[in-house]
Amino acid sequence: MKFEYDVIVVGAGHAGCEAAVAAARLGCSTLLVTADMNRVAQMSCNPAIGGIAKGQIVREIDALGGQTGVIADRTAIQFRMLNRSKGPAVWSPRVQSDRTRFIDEWRKTLDETPGLHIFQDMAVDISIEDAEDGPAATGVRTALGFEFKAKRVVLTAGTFLNGLMHFGRTQIEGGRISEVSSRGLSDRLGELGINVGRMKTGTPARIDGSTIDYSQTVAQSGDDVRLDDGTVRRDFHKFSYLPDVKRTLPPRDCYIVHTSPEVHQTLRDNLADSPLYNGQIKSIGPRYCPSIETKIVTFADKESHQLFLEPEGETTHEFYINGFSSSLPWQVQVEALTRIPALRDVQLYRPGYAIEYDFFDPTQLRHTLESKVVEGLYLAGQVNGTTGYEEAAAQGLMAGINAARSAKGLEPVVLGRDQAYIGVLIDDLVTKGVDEPYRMFTSRAEFRILLRQDDADLRLTPLGHEIGLADDARYEAMKSKYSERDALVEWCESTSVRPTEELQDYLESVGTGRLAGRVKIAELLRRPQLDFEKLIPLIPALGARCSEMEQDRREEIVESAEILIKYKGYIERERESAERMARLERVRIPDGMDFGEILAISTEGRQKLSRIRPETIGQASRIPGVSPSDINVLLVMLRN
Repeated sequence: MKFEYDVIVVGAGHAGCEAAVAAARLGCSTLLVTADMNRVAQMSCNPAIGGIAKGQIVREIDALGGQTGVIADRTAIQFRMLNRSKGPAVWSPRVQSDRTRFIDEWRKTLDETPGLHIFQDMAVDISIEDAEDGPAATGVRTALGFEFKAKRVVLTAGTFLNGLMHFGRTQIEGGRISEVSSRGLSDRLGELGINVGRMKTGTPARIDGSTIDYSQTVAQSGDDVRLDDGTVRRDFHKFSYLPDVKRTLPPRDCYIVHTSPEVHQTLRDNLADSPLYNGQIKSIGPRYCPSIETKIVTFADKESHQLFLEPEGETTHEFYINGFSSSLPWQVQVEALTRIPALRDVQLYRPGYAIEYDFFDPTQLRHTLESKVVEGLYLAGQVNGTTGYEEAAAQGLMAGINAARSAKGLEPVVLGRDQAYIGVLIDDLVTKGVDEPYRMFTSRAEFRILLRQDDADLRLTPLGHEIGLADDARYEAMKSKYSERDALVEWCESTSVRPTEELQDYLESVGTGRLAGRVKIAELLRRPQLDFEKLIPLIPALGARCSEMEQDRREEIVESAEILIKYKGYIERERESAERMARLERVRIPDGMDFGEILAISTEGRQKLSRIRPETIGQASRIPGVSPSDINVLLVMLRN
């Protein structure tokens, strides 16, 4: 039995699994401690990966060498690219996953990762020793009395820290349904000076799909193409940039239904029994994923809300009701759901509920996700005040990378806001803090056109390969893809064609006007009404050029080239803006600077700077309450 490790990861949710695999693959002996080895990476809420901005995060995880995108693809039963009606800066991939297979694939990945051990028990204490700069984490103690030592500890306890579930007025302690909460860790870290708060999240009822009247629903299919021979083409529609990762499960539809005034009245009549409105729940929930009772109060003028019935797997009858999260008594949930025509005979597998849990103030973290209070302790996932599998997995990956590199005496990896949504996420947490569960949106990123989902591998795979997490196959696939893309862009920029009558007629039909003479293909592609798909049948040379590319990656390369051609000016301007911001990131603030003594800075500015202690002028400029004039004062002082 081994009792000493380089890295110990506590908790095997999405953050913990990514952290453990990353640390082990970077050469550290790693222990993953979890209360239940059979529920690793459990999808506690909806059975889906990705979504608005979240899909970009998953592609970034994949580009760095993480596993969430690979496992999402292998277990996907539907793929959709969201926001296609808008610009490519906000296109976001999303998959429905088979929940059980997702767990199985993660467990297989954990078992097959060299240097990674799993131990099933509840961690109840962090071992602490005095170090030169204060307390330092040196291991964990479990409920069964096991003591494990480590150079670095990563805590990813999700919603389990003092978790309390609410089913109407019924309260049950637990981290999620049928699983006990974790006691002791919050108190221990609070005693050491880490600020502890409470947050709330919730989940809808799960229902038996065989009791749904599908004639009263609207089917929502994925983006896959069904060919004439009945087969489904899904090679381009996936998360992972690895060519050999394929989606193999048969696709399943989701279904759309709507609430009604009768449903709302049923809910409204029972708000006195809602923990959200009777004072039972005192913590703050996610504003952007409200419960159904919050919706009918906040949007009282709305007579209907859209709900999505999402299958939990390839073969199961279990469905998730996206949009109907609730902590009302189960009797009220049943009564309200049966007033929806498609669900008039609905049978519950289990009711919805809310859960309150402890989290730690993320402004007490460094950008490496190491605690400023306890040396060698890294925090990732919902314990940092975030919500969502994708945000948790991203933090877990970065915490695992940095814990491993720190254990080996190497420099940390910190992603910039112009480099990745992961960089935006962590910088927001560390610099701004949270007053509600944090969810990523494309609007949080200043440089969305630089952080597209199609080029995450170009942005991050070289870094992943450099640190040893992205393997040679992934790196070579990235280089090959962009070599072909750049060659295609160059060809389109340099190749001109004489318009045929067929092309002229088409241009006239879409309102772009006829051409006077030869024109470069890139100039045609920059017209909003035109794209590769429309031009290939009309320009034989373009069709021939595209057919030269490897078929499995052709669509991916063509899409990336088209974005680069169409949005060239926007991309160049945004790069210039990013470089201006990067200059401030390069101006470091000395560790010992006493902000309280700088009277030329506003009182609020001094207080915020003293509490958060930014490492650079760029970080200081993003702290709420620190004004531009405060930043100018700091710049003058540092220049002097």
